[in-house]
Amino acid sequence: MLSRWQAGARHALRSFSSSAPASAGMISNVGRQPITIPPTITLTPSSTAVSVKGPLGETFVPLMPFTKLANTAPNTLAVSVENPKERKQRAMWGLTRTLIQNAIIGMTEGFTLPVYLVGVGYRAALEADPRGKGEGRSGQRLNMKLGFSHSVFVSVPEHVKCEVPLPTKIVLSCTDKHQLGLFAAQIRRWRPPEPYKGKGIIVGNERIRMKTVKKK
Repeated sequence: MLSRWQAGARHALRSFSSSAPASAGMISNVGRQPITIPPTITLTPSSTAVSVKGPLGETFVPLMPFTKLANTAPNTLAVSVENPKERKQRAMWGLTRTLIQNAIIGMTEGFTLPVYLVGVGYRAALEADPRGKGEGRSGQRLNMKLGFSHSVFVSVPEHVKCEVPLPTKIVLSCTDKHQLGLFAAQIRRWRPPEPYKGKGIIVGNERIRMKTVKKK
């Protein structure tokens, strides 16, 4: 004969479960969202990649063999995979959709990313690169004063447009969001923001978690 407490415990174990339903996680919330294709964009898919051509140029997004593209409506593209139950396919589902969306934005509007120099005496200037143009260089370089005893020179890649509207502000533009982020990270690594005074190179709307100095 079970006591009242034991019966209640068994009922609780039957009613509640910490495991998710079997169908949960089989859908990519990002991947299933349709992509709107602007009139100025031309998409040409193939078995290995999809070509995205627009006013600012042309780029290619690689496709996995299990990825499927379909026009569900006029000027609307849907991305799907053969078996969303597989973890790799489900991950690539959302990633492929994001890459195609970024390629469309890059070929129509482009991406812009501000970089701020925060610190006493920190400043930047854009000048001609003595090595000239070639080997991925645009022929320009950044001359930055970052608190060192010497200037820091960073060559601007040919696929990135760089402007210095203020001595403490650098504006980067590119049609490729990934390449833009890589170059911004290359600049930032010379002076990563420190958490006590907030000095350093801050990319975009990056927020620095400040630390308080413990007084003895």
